[in-house]
This record gives sequence, structure tokens and C-alpha cells, in this order.
Amino acid sequence: MRRCIPTIRAASALLLFIGVCICAGLPDGYKGKPFEDERHHSGAQAIPGTIQCALYDLGGEGVAYHDTDAINKGSGELNRKADHCRPGTPEYLCYFREKEGVDISYTKDFADFNHPNLVVPEKNQLYIGWEADGEWVNYTVNVKKAGTYGVNAMYGNQPNTVTFSVNNRPAGQCKLPLDTGSFHNWNKAMNCGEVTFPEAGLQLLTLHYNSGNNLAYFEFTPAGKK
Repeated sequence: MRRCIPTIRAASALLLFIGVCICAGLPDGYKGKPFEDERHHSGAQAIPGTIQCALYDLGGEGVAYHDTDAINKGSGELNRKADHCRPGTPEYLCYFREKEGVDISYTKDFADFNHPNLVVPEKNQLYIGWEADGEWVNYTVNVKKAGTYGVNAMYGNQPNTVTFSVNNRPAGQCKLPLDTGSFHNWNKAMNCGEVTFPEAGLQLLTLHYNSGNNLAYFEFTPAGKK
């Protein structure tokens, strides 16, 4: 019996086919890339799983995010002031992505842990803050299985509705349930909404938000599961 041995051309064609399949969900021409630095090497954040808000894509203003100004009001401004890079907190977190426009900070002892929280956040939890109407951030996500996912959210302050699009099409929302009373009073909104991913593989998830919240992360679980 004759054995079939793939030629170099056939192998190359197979690799090209696999690459096309993996990237098929991303919009044509999208220039953003999953966040990566010396501490993050795993590529796209996975769904089901937790999407950390501060780990939005690389690519800059108009590609990976839209912010109303170019100043990072947390990492690049507030945290450069005296006592805002707290003892024991690595400078990596204090000044995280400080040259980018999205406003990022982290949970601090004197702001986030000196009072009761509805749900206590993690120490040194990065979050997006100083939000303005119409701002957004992009995440290239690796969806393990197509379908509808329930959403949980770690947030502070107003009971706003944040919306999501997938591959530039409306895909769902999360209605934050109550006013926590302060940007630094934290709550975890359970089952605050749903998002539908039409395909498995790499997809472009866009988080659209308005003023009034600090947003730390979103958890995505298959609909019907807690």
C-alpha cells in the first residue's frame, strides 16, 4: 500500500488554512493585537473566563481604544503624586500603561479597603476609571465555544448599563444593579447580562462605557451556569 507523504507546498497550504480559520472571526483590517508585555505572555484572554479591563488590546487610540484625551489620569498622573504608589506595590502596577490614553489605576489601602465593600476587590486590582461618555476598549478574545454567555462584573459607583459588541456588531449588555455610593465602594454584579459570540476562535470584543464607574473585570460563563 502506498503511503501519502505531504509535500512542503501541501503543508504550507494546511498551515495557511489553519491560520485563516483561527483568525476568521476578527474584522477585516483590524490592526490591534492582544496585550502582551514582560508579565503577560499568554495572548488573547479566554472565554469562558475573566476579562481584565486593563488588559485591552495594543494598537493605540482609534484602534485598541477611544479615550477623550491622551492622558492616563491614573497611572500617568494621579499615581505619580506623593503617596499614590503605595508601599509594597510594584511600580509596574502603579504606572501600568501610563503612556496610553485609557485611564487606569489599582485598588489602594486608603481608598478601597478603609471601609466596608459590598464585595471586597483583590489587593492591587487594576481597573479602568475616569470614564467619559462614548469611550470604548477592544479585546481580542479566544472563544472556546460559540454561544451565549452570562456576565458578572466587578465595579464601583453608578448603576449604569455597559454594552458589548462582537466583531463590530451589537452582542449584549450588562446592567449594573445598584449605586455603590462611591467609585471606591466595590460590588460584584452577578448575572448582570448576556453576550453572544457567534463563532469560536479569535473574536473582537468591544466594551462600550459611559461616565460614572470604575470597572475592574468581567466574567463570562456559559448561559445558565453560575
